[in-house]
Amino acid sequence: MVTIKRIGIITSGGDCGGLNAVIKGASQMATSTGVDAFIIPSGYAGLYNLVDKERLVRLDEKRIDALDTSLAGSAAGNARVKISRISNPDRYQRVKEGMAKFSIDGLVIAGGDDTGSVVVDLTQNGIPCVHVPKTMDLDLHTYSVGGDSAVNRIARFTNELKTTGRSHNRIMVLEVFGRYAGHTVFRGGVGGDADCILIPEIPVDFDVVYEHMKRVYVRRVRESASSPSFPKGGTYVIVVTEGLRTASGELTADDTVRIDAFGHKKLGGSGKYVRQRLTERIEHDPDMAALMKAEGLCVEDMNVLPEIRETAPKYLVRSGNSSALDVNFGRDAGAGAVVLLMNGITGVTVSGVIDGEVQYVATSEAIKQRTVDERMISFYEAQGICFGRKPVPYEAASSSLKVRSSSAAKVRSRRFSAVREAWCYL
Repeated sequence: MVTIKRIGIITSGGDCGGLNAVIKGASQMATSTGVDAFIIPSGYAGLYNLVDKERLVRLDEKRIDALDTSLAGSAAGNARVKISRISNPDRYQRVKEGMAKFSIDGLVIAGGDDTGSVVVDLTQNGIPCVHVPKTMDLDLHTYSVGGDSAVNRIARFTNELKTTGRSHNRIMVLEVFGRYAGHTVFRGGVGGDADCILIPEIPVDFDVVYEHMKRVYVRRVRESASSPSFPKGGTYVIVVTEGLRTASGELTADDTVRIDAFGHKKLGGSGKYVRQRLTERIEHDPDMAALMKAEGLCVEDMNVLPEIRETAPKYLVRSGNSSALDVNFGRDAGAGAVVLLMNGITGVTVSGVIDGEVQYVATSEAIKQRTVDERMISFYEAQGICFGRKPVPYEAASSSLKVRSSSAAKVRSRRFSAVREAWCYL
């Protein structure tokens, strides 16, 4: 065991569900073993400026009780700062001096791949820290805090959007977060019964999307109009990531916003882009005008064509409440990070706690980007969901038809969380 008397807790990058659970798990595990836990506010900006602070907030029992793990967001605050890009040549020494000022022996840092890259950097410069994986994009090689909460909110928005779609016989486009990997949108779209899911892994062929949309939408409108029960109307729902990849391979981006500290463009506008491309096609398709007329849905110069609308919940996806899964994983990972620090294990990412055993991987490995497996896309194309390409036939590999061993030794040898296994994201 390493002598740890004080730890600092940092949440970095974007806010999301489960972060308060990380703080609570880490602080409770620390205090139960006689270690003082402190909030280092505002992510890496707070860490860099620690030397200038007069005081830090210690997480005593009263403050820990006040932490509401069911709420998304972070009581510690977040910021996007990359330490290595700070111009001060003594930046690492400054961080060390700040930690020494408050006698901080180690750091628990929650964040995604960018945050994790700084954990690697800090570790190499002699600053002990353990990484708790946090990203709604779910593109790390461990399960990440915030993923399940975001998936559930996307699924809910997708389902609820159908009510206005059916009321007006509209085609609805929902744009949600997702930069370079589409895991959250993929699972959220499936969970909300979306008809079409557009993710960065697949360059979009809008002719394919339009033909799928037309076939499904026309059938639903005709069936609802001929139903003996109260007609519900027809709709078609598309869920698209902000990082939509066009046929040329380009990602849609908001060029009015500057690049962030980690070199990322702000992506967005994909919902509008999808609406425009489909509107171009629907305006040149006489079959759609004929449908509206045949079903009595239009009058002279009004409602001549089905309407396509886009909407973007944006920060609502990462707001509100945390799912129970994220609260459980957050507390496990936060507390597990403290256990690792006390055992002198740093520069690693907590992947979960299985049967009381803290699981971890090297942070440099955990943060390597993971994208949606194309076999899973084919699996859902076989179920009728459109992914913006001509469906690729799904073929089950022979190994996938074998019964997987569930021995405890094999599970532990993989060093990953049971939470991730349950979601089958990898």
